[in-house]
Amino acid sequence: MSAQPEAKASKFRRQPVARHGVLSSPNPLVQVLTILGAMLAVVVVSVGAVGAFYVWDAARALGDSGVSIGDDGELPPHIGEIEGGVNMLVVGTDSCEGQDLKLFPRCAEDDGGERNDVTMLVHISDEPRRVTVVSFPRDMIVPIPSCEDPETGVSYSALSAQMINASYMYGGLGCTVSTVEELTGIDIQFAASIRWTGVINMSDAIGGVDVCVSSDISDRHTGLSLKAGEHTLVGAEALQFLRIRHGIGDGSDLGRISNQQQFMSSLVRKLQSGEVLSNYSMLLNLANTAVRQVNEKQLVLSESLTNPQRMVQIAMAVADVPYEDIVFVQYPTAYAPGGGRVLPVTSAADVLFTALEENKPIRVTGNASGGNGVEVVGEAEKPTPTETSTPATTESAEAPSSEAPDAGETPDAEETPTPTETGEAVDLPSEITGQSANQVTCTVAEQ
Repeated sequence: MSAQPEAKASKFRRQPVARHGVLSSPNPLVQVLTILGAMLAVVVVSVGAVGAFYVWDAARALGDSGVSIGDDGELPPHIGEIEGGVNMLVVGTDSCEGQDLKLFPRCAEDDGGERNDVTMLVHISDEPRRVTVVSFPRDMIVPIPSCEDPETGVSYSALSAQMINASYMYGGLGCTVSTVEELTGIDIQFAASIRWTGVINMSDAIGGVDVCVSSDISDRHTGLSLKAGEHTLVGAEALQFLRIRHGIGDGSDLGRISNQQQFMSSLVRKLQSGEVLSNYSMLLNLANTAVRQVNEKQLVLSESLTNPQRMVQIAMAVADVPYEDIVFVQYPTAYAPGGGRVLPVTSAADVLFTALEENKPIRVTGNASGGNGVEVVGEAEKPTPTETSTPATTESAEAPSSEAPDAGETPDAEETPTPTETGEAVDLPSEITGQSANQVTCTVAEQ
């Protein structure tokens, strides 16, 4: 890693711990979920809280349900953007607790385990603000440190080689945080996890997300069938899209990750478009829905994330980040002997995390998908100044955008070169796949 001042470096990167004995991998549960709900809950609750602090009493209940991840930090002194960089882990789990058996019939015979089948690290840089989301394949073999189950108090021995999605089963959200910290060397200050019903309710609250499929897709495992073209997905159908891997790309979890990245890129564009941020009633609904998910145990937040003021600060830091500076990447892997599992490619990963530590922009040079799950079909248009203005009423959000000057005609857009144009961006190794939010991608049917 680069030679950073000792205090700063130790906050961002941690030294790896010793490896331990190998235990056999448990049989994985049905592949499920994604980051939508977790990321949405973390970000939109905070945005909603900006315009709805009168619900403070309801949000205050969040503090009673927060879980410790060992780094709670101190509350900044005033409402405003966070200072410095932030690392936040968001996971989707496969628990059957509180689920609708009609939607998830396998829960009638659930074995009681809960795994983090979707694991993403969200890095928000110091000024200038950029957002990098790193997805970790559920089948990746990694060391898992010794963890204690927060509910039973049972301690589990450290493991040197386990699928990363087993970490939640051994010690909940805190154990998954520790596992990712050990793998990456990054200090994680905030974390959240969400279950199936939470994803469904949050996607309903936002009014759906637009996705694209290049040709007809069908998956009997999730029950999702979509015709070629564009679709607005809400509720259970949105969850099915995020879970799907059979029927797209090469049928692997790597293809599913890129499908999820398409969904999240579209979600980011919707949040920044004004359709959400300028719609006061929708912000309130999002905030209240997220609080309800916490109360119903479909959403779990770290203690460091349960304070509404801190949520607001995080949201304000990312609200205006340009599309091209919001990048979704997959942690680089190679298939283990025999296939079916993947191993970390740490040499390529070090390039990524060094760039983040040194606060440099990154540029994806590899494919959009590690499993041929999506293809790039175009570039998204940036919102006009009217669309990104201060949140107002629903009526003001619907005002014709033609009254505002075109974003591409502003002096700043024409005269200020981007980091990529000036050569400052770090080219990531080709083993790292992904896309930025300004790239429009479509899901590719399984060949």
